[in-house]
Amino acid sequence: MVRRVAVVGAGAGGLASVKCCLDEGLEPTCFESSEDIGGVWRYTDSTDTRRITVYRSVISNTSKEMSCFSDFPFPEDFPNYLSHSLILEYLRMYARHFDLLQHIRFQTTVLSVRKRPDFSASGQWEVVTETLGVRESHVFDAVMVCTGHYQEPYLPLASFPGIESFKGQYLHSWEYRDVQAFRGKRVLVLGIGNTGGDLSVELSRVAAKVFLSTRSHTWVMSRVSDHGFPLDMVGTTRFNSLLDWLLPSALTRRIRFRKFNSWFNHTIYGLASSKSSKFKLIINEELPFCLLSGTVVLKPNVKEFTESSAVFEDGTTEGNIDVVLFATGYNFSFPFLEESVRGTIHDNRSLYKCIFPPQLEQPTLAIIGLIQLTGSIMVGSEMQARWVTGVFAGWNKLPPPSRMMAEVLKRKPAVKRNPSERENLKMSFISYVDEIAACAGVKPGVLRLLLTDPQLGLAIFFGPCSPYQYRLEGRGSWSGARAAILTQWQRALRPLRTRRLPDSSSSSWGWGWVLLLALPAALTAACLCKHPQPGWRP
Repeated sequence: MVRRVAVVGAGAGGLASVKCCLDEGLEPTCFESSEDIGGVWRYTDSTDTRRITVYRSVISNTSKEMSCFSDFPFPEDFPNYLSHSLILEYLRMYARHFDLLQHIRFQTTVLSVRKRPDFSASGQWEVVTETLGVRESHVFDAVMVCTGHYQEPYLPLASFPGIESFKGQYLHSWEYRDVQAFRGKRVLVLGIGNTGGDLSVELSRVAAKVFLSTRSHTWVMSRVSDHGFPLDMVGTTRFNSLLDWLLPSALTRRIRFRKFNSWFNHTIYGLASSKSSKFKLIINEELPFCLLSGTVVLKPNVKEFTESSAVFEDGTTEGNIDVVLFATGYNFSFPFLEESVRGTIHDNRSLYKCIFPPQLEQPTLAIIGLIQLTGSIMVGSEMQARWVTGVFAGWNKLPPPSRMMAEVLKRKPAVKRNPSERENLKMSFISYVDEIAACAGVKPGVLRLLLTDPQLGLAIFFGPCSPYQYRLEGRGSWSGARAAILTQWQRALRPLRTRRLPDSSSSSWGWGWVLLLALPAALTAACLCKHPQPGWRP
């Protein structure tokens, strides 16, 4: 029987895993290689340690009501979209509230995780750690790996002939902290994910010129949706998800492109064509204006570099380039896992439900947070941890390894090594979290609630699919979940009410009023439910 659990990493996924272990009566020990919690959200100016962190100006792409842990809302006065410092403050509040810090060993690096000789019977692991030069060996009944997928910067130099002769500076976006080193320079940004878009906009304020190179069709969205509401609170709903499932894909694509182009014509801007079946979505309110004002110039893929220039695939050349900034994503790896396990994890589709290595004789190893969703990774990671600890505690059962392997092989696509092209990590937020919630026995019964508690049922079906829905029933239910759902719009609007206008007192800001405003936008927002918003987020 599982009792002692090793948790690797004290970021958001690691904290949730420790808390879920405690909820199930397990004994977690979390090993964190740095001196504090927070993972990528703990910003630091230094790049000496090669610890991956966000850049100074980053703002979350998912709103607070859609990004919180399911039984711990963000403070009401926090803004809807959050800086790294506010997210870190929230994680500290979470750790203090549930008394998690006593279970974390800081400045402790996990060197190896290997099966014990009797693993087929015991499922136990030998974990070797190092703390300030001192090595220790431990035996654990189970291991939860919570290191995420932002681990190793992907720098595809071989894809850019001539880069070795380039006399300027080139660096990966993980080394970027702020604009100071780029003032007055001509900068070429490679890659138009969320990070590439953000950095291009920020650099345009101080650089002599910014060029943004992409080979993808890219649609740009704003965090501010119809009527000024947060995009994900309007778009990520069960109603929209149902429409997305019911309507023909050609129709949803037409609706989607029309909605995107209603803001600005992406074809005119050179970003995307409605005729392309392959495309990506990014969040960026300022990029269109930067393109319109010429402070950012969009370019096709780079064909080759010379000593001071970049030659593009359309035959054009931009000279006197001072800096090339690779916003080309990250690879993930688990160097501490033994080769027999590590060699089988090519991506999350190599794992049963994107969590369990299916070939193990005993299901006592779980990979938490190796996912990219159309919503918050933090919410998805917490749901994974709830199910996993339920499995460890014996409440939830897994199929035999042969059935898990068969499902993995059925769903597994071809592996793409380039993170900027790797779509197999990306999944619909509602579909995936519902799937794991059903495994854990905590998926909300919408039809039943519509009959027994219509007010709550309507809020769940038409309103935001917020994390609180997964605390209404089953193990780990929270008595405050219903109230949290019915007051989520109040918390979303509260930070905006810093200046009251004369007629504001007569306005109804209840969830029902907001719902009526959101419904006309539901059809056009439905398409957002199955398309990810890559980049930094909780």
